[in-house]
Amino acid sequence: MEPKVVRGRNRIGSGESAGADARAEIQRVALDLFIEEGYDKTSLREIADKLGVTKAALYYHFPTKDDIVSSLIERRIEAVDELLEWAANQPRDTGTRMKFLERYSVLHNEFAHENVIRFFERNQTLVNTLAAGKRMREQMGRVVEFLTDPDEPLAQQLRRTMALFSIHASWFMLRERPGTADERRAAALEVALELLTSADDHAAGDPSPRAH
Repeated sequence: MEPKVVRGRNRIGSGESAGADARAEIQRVALDLFIEEGYDKTSLREIADKLGVTKAALYYHFPTKDDIVSSLIERRIEAVDELLEWAANQPRDTGTRMKFLERYSVLHNEFAHENVIRFFERNQTLVNTLAAGKRMREQMGRVVEFLTDPDEPLAQQLRRTMALFSIHASWFMLRERPGTADERRAAALEVALELLTSADDHAAGDPSPRAH
C-alpha cells in the first residue's frame, strides 16, 4: 500500500511517522515527474501541485530538487553501510562473500525501484555531481575491496567484481524480458554466485565451475 500524505495548507502530515510517510510520498511523486517531464523541466511548484500542498509544505522536507535525489541515495548508502559493518565482523572467505552477495541482492532489489533506476540511468551527470552520489561511488569501492583480493590475478579480481555488477546489470539487461522482479533478481544472484565461486576455483587451480 502506498504511503498517504496528510494534506494541509502549510505542512504534510504531523509526527515522526507521518513525516516519514510524507517524505516517501514526495520522493515517489517527484520521481514520477522527473521521469515523465525530465529533471530539468520539473519544478518544485509542479511537485507541490501534484501533491496538493503548498510550496512551503514541500520546502519543509526538501528545499531543492537535489535534496530529493540525495535523500534517495542516502537511504541506499545507510543500508549498504550496515551490510559492510556486518561483513567486517565475519571471516573474509568464500562463504561470507556469498552471504554478502545474497544480502546485497535483497537490499538492491528493495531500493532499486524501477523509476529510481531509470532516473539514475538518465541523469548520471547530476548524480555524479551530488555529494551523496560521490559518497555512493566511494562506498561501492569499499564493496569491491571486500569481495576481491589484491594478491589474486587480475582475471580473478574481475570475476569477483563482475559478480557484483551482474546484480546491477539485471535491472538493465533483463528489464524488458518476461518474468517478475523476483525472477530477475534470482537469475542475477545465480550468475553472481557462479562468478564468485568460479574465481575461487581458479584460485585453487581448478578452472571448472563448482557444482552446487
